[in-house]
Formats: sequence, C-alpha cells, structure tokens
Amino acid sequence: MDTVFIEGLEVDTVIGAYDWERSIRQCLRLDLQLGWDNRPAAEGDDLDKALDYAAVSQRIQAFAAEAQFLLVETFAERLVAVLMGEFGIPWVRLKLHKPGAVPAASSVGVEIERGCR
Repeated sequence: MDTVFIEGLEVDTVIGAYDWERSIRQCLRLDLQLGWDNRPAAEGDDLDKALDYAAVSQRIQAFAAEAQFLLVETFAERLVAVLMGEFGIPWVRLKLHKPGAVPAASSVGVEIERGCR
C-alpha cells in the first residue's frame, strides 16, 4: 500500500464545547496519510487512476464549512468516514490540530487511523 499525503491543510469550522465557541469559526490544521495503490496510475501515467488530492482537499474544506461539532474527536471520525466512503480510500491516518485551544501548547488535537493498510 502506497501513501498519498496532505499536510498542514487548514480549514475553518464551528468546533468546541464552550458557548462562545459555538458562535465563531475556528481554524483546524489537518495532516492526512491516505492509503492508495499508485501502481495503476503510474503504469499508464493515468490521472484517472490516481487519488486526486486536490479533490480530497476540496471535499475536506466543504465538510468543514458545514460541520458543527462539540468535539474534535467527532469531526475526525466523521471526516474519515466521508473520505473513505466517497473516494474508496482503504486506509486513512488523520492528525487533527486545534491550535490555540491550550494557550501554553502550540497545538492540541487527536490522531486516528482507520481501515486496513
């Protein structure tokens, strides 16, 4: 299994458990590793057989624009399910950062891995 990656993708969303967080949009930073067999695309230099990381990035942006969750855990789980379902990705590792959530830390968040590599 090969890996296609997207690092440092920033999205704005409604996220957080506090009342004040429910009325603003906050930035999340995402690092993704996506399992994909690159051989069919490389064999024929065929773009249609490659995992379109631009389309994946656009879908993530659209998901974040519509999302309103209390927990970063929920955001992560639901996003990964969407990506695996819509793009047929068999394995995903997502590291989700919520910068500024803890003032003394550069970032906090969650990392999940789903599917079979």
